[in-house]
Amino acid sequence: MTDAVGSIDTPDAQDELSESKKKARKGGKRAKKGPLKRLATFYRQIIAELRKVVWPTRNQLTSYTTVVIFFVAIMIGLVTVIDYGLNHAAKYVFG
Repeated sequence: MTDAVGSIDTPDAQDELSESKKKARKGGKRAKKGPLKRLATFYRQIIAELRKVVWPTRNQLTSYTTVVIFFVAIMIGLVTVIDYGLNHAAKYVFG
């Protein structure tokens, strides 16, 4: 009796091809470069990515900071009110 295609016992033809490709590829480009060249490439890539970033203007940064501080103040107030209420509820229940 034969197994169905893709069963656990018999791998698919594509699985066999991908395994042979994995075995054939050894090291790739990284194996040819030394650790200092790889580190230099890494830093060059970091600088290239930072140049792509759209940095906010001073006005945008000020407004974003104001919104965050306002939101944090509201959350502090909300947590304080909830804590105060639960504290009094616990004192009422447990004496």
